Amino acid sequence: MYVIKKPFLCLYILCLLLISCGDDDTLQLSPTTDREDVNNALCEDGFAGIYPCQGFDLVSRISLTQMNASKANDSWGWTDLNTNKEYVLIGLDNGTAFIDISDPITPIYLGKLPTATVNSSWRDIKTYQNHAFIVSEAIDHGMQVFDLTKLRNVTNPPQTFTVDAHYTAFGNAHNIVINETSGYAYAVGTETFNGGPHFINIQDPINPIAEGGFISPNGDPYSHDAQIITYHGPDQDYNNREIFIGSNQSEIVIADITEKNNPTIISTISYNNVGYTHQGWFTEDMRFFLLGDELDEQLVGFDTRTIIFDLQDLDNPLFHTNYIGITPATDHNGYVVGNTFYLANYRAGIRALNISDIENKNISEIGFFDTYPLNNNVGFEGAWSVYPYFQSNHIVVSDISSGFILITPN
Repeated sequence: MYVIKKPFLCLYILCLLLISCGDDDTLQLSPTTDREDVNNALCEDGFAGIYPCQGFDLVSRISLTQMNASKANDSWGWTDLNTNKEYVLIGLDNGTAFIDISDPITPIYLGKLPTATVNSSWRDIKTYQNHAFIVSEAIDHGMQVFDLTKLRNVTNPPQTFTVDAHYTAFGNAHNIVINETSGYAYAVGTETFNGGPHFINIQDPINPIAEGGFISPNGDPYSHDAQIITYHGPDQDYNNREIFIGSNQSEIVIADITEKNNPTIISTISYNNVGYTHQGWFTEDMRFFLLGDELDEQLVGFDTRTIIFDLQDLDNPLFHTNYIGITPATDHNGYVVGNTFYLANYRAGIRALNISDIENKNISEIGFFDTYPLNNNVGFEGAWSVYPYFQSNHIVVSDISSGFILITPN
C-alpha cells in the first residue's frame, strides 16, 4: 500500500505534470488530424468534430484564451429559478468564469470573479440559494461568496465581478462541499482541523458563520474531498441525520455531523491497492458509494478503476466490487444522475456508466466524449470535472487545457 500524504500530493502531481509535458505527444499519429475543430457537431462515425465520442454530441465551447486564463479546473452549475436560465461556473487558474448557456449553441461568457489572492491550479465551486461559494489552494484565499443574481443584468460582457462576502477563518482549501438541505458549507483540506471538514453556517449566504469542524479520531483526518447529505438511505439508524463521507487519502471516513459541537465517527473503510483516495458519490438510493482513486492507475498499473462500496449498514461498510474501465486514463471527479455515473476521466474525457444493476455488480460503459483526443494514457491533462445536473440535459465538461465544453446526450 503506497499512500502519498498531503501536502506532498500537490508536489507529486506537479512533478508528474512536468514529466507528462515531456511526452512527445505531437509526434503521435492521431485519427483526428483530418477532422475539423468545430462547434455544434453531431457524434457521427465515432467523432464530433475532432473529439472521439459515443452517445454525446458537441454543443459549444469557450476557450481559455477567450476567458483570459491558462488552465481550467472545477465546474458547477446554477439555474436561475426566476428566469429558468442555466449558467455554468468554471474554475480557472486566475478566478471563476460565469457562462450563460440559455442559448447553448451560442453561450455567452459573462465575465470573471478574480482569485482572492494569487493564481492556483486548484479552485472549487458550489452553490446555495443563488450564491456561489469558491475556495482555492491559493495562499490566504479563504472562501469567496458571490451573488449569482448579478448575472441577470450583465449588459456588456465580459465584465470583472467583485465578491459579496469573503470568509477568512481559513486560508487555503482544497475543496468545498455544500449540503443544500441543511444550509451548511464544509471546506475540506484546509489548514484547520488537520484538514478535516471546516463547518460554515451559510443559511444567510453573505454572512457565513464558523461552527467548528471535525478531526477524525481514526486513521487519516485530512479530507481531500467529501459528500455530505441529509441521510434517507437504507440504514434507519441514521435517518434524517447529516452524514459526512470523506475521501481521506487512504480510506473513506463516515461520520455523523448533525450536532456541529459533537461530530461523531461512524466507521472507516479502505481497500486494496490504495494510491490516493480522491472523490466519491452516492447512488441516489444512498446504498452504494462509487469512489475514485486518483493515483492507483499510475502506481499500480491497471486500467481506470472505480471502487464501489455497499453502505447499507453505515456502521459496517463493505467492499462491493471494482469496475475497471476500458482505458488506462487517470480518473478524477464523478457524479451520479439516476442510473448513470458520469466520470471525468482526464485524458479519456468523460465516461458515462450504466449503474442500474450495480447491486448485481453489472456495470457497463454506455457512452463517452473525449475532450483530449491525443491519447488515453495515465496523466493529468484533459477532463477535470463534469456537471450533469441541468434540467436541459446539457452536460458541462471543464477541461484543463481546453476550458469550457458543453455536450448533450444524443
